[in-house]
Amino acid sequence: MANQDAGRAAPARAPGSSPAAGEAVRHRRLQANGIGMHVAEAGSGPLVVLLHGFPELWYSWRHQLPVLAAAGYRAVAPDLRGYGDTDPSAADEGYAPSNMAADIAGLLDALGAERAVLAGHDWGANIAWACAELFPQRVAGLVALSVPYRPRPPAPPSEVLRQFLPGAATFSPYPLGVTEAELDANARRSLRLFLYALSGDAPPGLVPRLFQERAPSGRVLDSMPEPGALPAWLSADDLGRYAQAYARTGFWGPLGVYRNQDRDWHEHPQIGTAGVRQPALFIGGRRDPAVLFGKLEPMEAAVPNLRRIVLLPACGHWTQQERPGDVNDELLAFLQREQRS
Repeated sequence: MANQDAGRAAPARAPGSSPAAGEAVRHRRLQANGIGMHVAEAGSGPLVVLLHGFPELWYSWRHQLPVLAAAGYRAVAPDLRGYGDTDPSAADEGYAPSNMAADIAGLLDALGAERAVLAGHDWGANIAWACAELFPQRVAGLVALSVPYRPRPPAPPSEVLRQFLPGAATFSPYPLGVTEAELDANARRSLRLFLYALSGDAPPGLVPRLFQERAPSGRVLDSMPEPGALPAWLSADDLGRYAQAYARTGFWGPLGVYRNQDRDWHEHPQIGTAGVRQPALFIGGRRDPAVLFGKLEPMEAAVPNLRRIVLLPACGHWTQQERPGDVNDELLAFLQREQRS
């Protein structure tokens, strides 16, 4: 049975604190599922693959890579398809979550690994859950940050999402209804507002308002406040790394997974149906919209080897960046426990 931490977490380190320097992070490109994939890696030993979400990069795991390496693991964090230095998809359907799960199976082939523990955040968690169902023999265990396992909905995701729209608002498959054009207009500003608005540092009532109301201008970013200063976990250099990458690539590729949710519902009915039998850990922030508006009970029913549910107080959506010490402690405890069993 999973343990749910209502008001405590593992001993916290300062938000945004960097771990002690360990092995240097190495970078290279590999061929996986027909695309060139950029990966950052550190260490040697049992393989742990770290999957980022939107709008992120491999860099979202900067606090985990050296810690895992120092603990005796081989940690690999790719830029997902269409992100950063990984190739974009030649066809839009290539961004379907099922195909991005196949990218990860292809990455394991390129790394010469039969199996790995997958740790995923946001869409990376969705892709990890899909990998566990579509390629169960390749997944030794799973750590999901922010997004719990979701059973297959009774209708395509776009139809399910419409019920949450206020009034007669026009449906958009993109998060909060944001558009590619407004994100691309100024990548640094877009990322600054987006990362702050969904963090635990934003005003408490902001997230419900963003999900339940629409900006009069029609531009979602207009409803996101400008932070007086960057949160402690996000330095100007951190923001600059994201902004530089997105200014170069734009947001079309990273938004592709949202455009293809319905495709997988039609073409891969086993996703969200089979359940996940691998050992699993869930970590979420108590102020994360995926936790606030999601349900954990279906995950508990569909993931019989769910070892633990950890909910971090005052933490928003960017779990492993906002609370790196807590995430590292829980991740290592899970890995070490499963290695012993």
